[in-house]
Amino acid sequence: MLTTTLALAVLASRAAAQASPSPTYSPPPASSGTTASPAGSPNAQWSTVLGNTLWFYDAQRSGRLGAGAYGNRVPWRNDSSLQDGADWNLDLTGGWYDAGDYIKATFPLGYTMFSLAWGALSYGPGYDAAHQTPYLDGTLRWGYDWLMKAHPSDDVLFVQVGGNDADLAYWGGDQNIPQPRQGYPVNASHPGTDAWASTAAAFALGSLAYSGSQWNTSGSAHAPASLANGTYAGLLLQHAESLYKTAKGTTPLATYSQSVPQIKAAYSSSGYGDDLTIAALALAAATNSSGYYQDAYNYYQQYALSGKRQVWNWDSRSPAAFVLFAEIANARPGIAQAAGLSTNLTGWQTETEAYLDSIVNGKQGYLTKGGLLYYPGDSDEASLNPAVAAATLMLRYAPLASSSDKAAAYNSFAKGQIDYLLGNNPMSRVYIVGQHPNSPENPHSALAAGGTNLNNIRNDPPTEAYLLYGAMPGGPLKSDKFWDYRDDWVQTEIALDYNSNLPGIAAFQIVNGSADPYYVSLAANSFTTPGGKPCDAALPCGSSLSGGAKAGIAIGVIVGVALIVAALAFWQRERIRRWRRGQRFSAK
Repeated sequence: MLTTTLALAVLASRAAAQASPSPTYSPPPASSGTTASPAGSPNAQWSTVLGNTLWFYDAQRSGRLGAGAYGNRVPWRNDSSLQDGADWNLDLTGGWYDAGDYIKATFPLGYTMFSLAWGALSYGPGYDAAHQTPYLDGTLRWGYDWLMKAHPSDDVLFVQVGGNDADLAYWGGDQNIPQPRQGYPVNASHPGTDAWASTAAAFALGSLAYSGSQWNTSGSAHAPASLANGTYAGLLLQHAESLYKTAKGTTPLATYSQSVPQIKAAYSSSGYGDDLTIAALALAAATNSSGYYQDAYNYYQQYALSGKRQVWNWDSRSPAAFVLFAEIANARPGIAQAAGLSTNLTGWQTETEAYLDSIVNGKQGYLTKGGLLYYPGDSDEASLNPAVAAATLMLRYAPLASSSDKAAAYNSFAKGQIDYLLGNNPMSRVYIVGQHPNSPENPHSALAAGGTNLNNIRNDPPTEAYLLYGAMPGGPLKSDKFWDYRDDWVQTEIALDYNSNLPGIAAFQIVNGSADPYYVSLAANSFTTPGGKPCDAALPCGSSLSGGAKAGIAIGVIVGVALIVAALAFWQRERIRRWRRGQRFSAK
């Protein structure tokens, strides 16, 4: 049970024992991306990728930015949204803005925190060697501290803050965000099984990361980062167990977007079976409890997860469950036996390898001509995220593979996707902002853009006001072409979940002594600007209008003299929702 004592302990612990960075880190200029790393360890360029992709989370912060061990290291950011939660007489300040706009969204945040914590568990020596562990600590605490605020009692979880019509129609900096901002909770009367379970999984894996326990699943070099803090780990575990108990025991089971339809436009959930599975599994890992493991296996069977062939993202947790089952079989070999189950590493190798082989062999998604893993539907409105997620699972699982040939195949495939991300693509684009002179310069971000004209966000201002270091944009179209247009949210919007696997990938490269990232071989400003026009959900085919004009509140198109098309108010509102958030849906 969450108690007043626990709540007070949470408040008291937020800044306590957070490491102070030494030396401090600020992103170097993009021009440094053309310089080969000097001999020695850690690799300087991968250390910069790690530092920049964590810096991105600082740039997305909401609330009072001076909190924590190192304060606000993003000079153009300001305190903002300081009344969040006032409509419920609660403090819901803090956390992060989810993507290019100003909502705070809990369901995808669960995926983000799970991914960040998973990387911290496995590739800790990379964070430590690059002197990024204090920033990792600050990032994790910033996310978890807000999630604890969003979970004020056992069944109450705030699943979104912000997102009313005024908020969605706002394009501008962080000092004029429309107020008031509404909070949207789920509770026993309006259940959110998926949101409760997803957040429980994030808390549980965070608890394991802070517990100081070893998580030796893939070799002696792969170990947790130096985050050990038993008090903080205990707080995270109490929230995890409370949320899981609520998710498991509250009937009827329901998705949070069914219970709170006002937020459906942002992140509509398609089910909860995989969320319950990953929550029980993460709790089993954190507690070494056979009871939680039994639950996870029962859910895996009940919801027929075996053989599922979906991307790993905020709405589809099955692929991560396969790999985590295999990791637990290796790191906690007695847990299945204690649960009275005969499952073992060999069985989970079969499950996981069937999934990964389907990707490598082209049975799940396909490779574009330029080499990007592409899933029709899932990749259409954010192509890089599914490819990076698949690469992450392959790197993580390869040391557990049933044969050296399979391990080599997974590592090779993952390397191909990471190289594509970092410049080995037909555009010679380096798809991390500020990493190289070939990086995109116009991410779809109201925070960084510097303009206020919703009808012309592409050109007003002509140059993005602030460099959003470390952000991975949505990515190119299936043609491998990329237009660096601020109004094309399909290609240029940024998001917390997009970035969540990048720090772990960089730390992995540092741990393994990898050579420089591909982008070092690219000449400055050697990227290709495609001809023609984009053809995607943000800028539909055959249109001559800019995305800003399409997505504005009052869209008027005059054809010749006689034809005027004026969008109706409801249509306009939904159009803005879709444009601003990208409706990153997937089917489970």
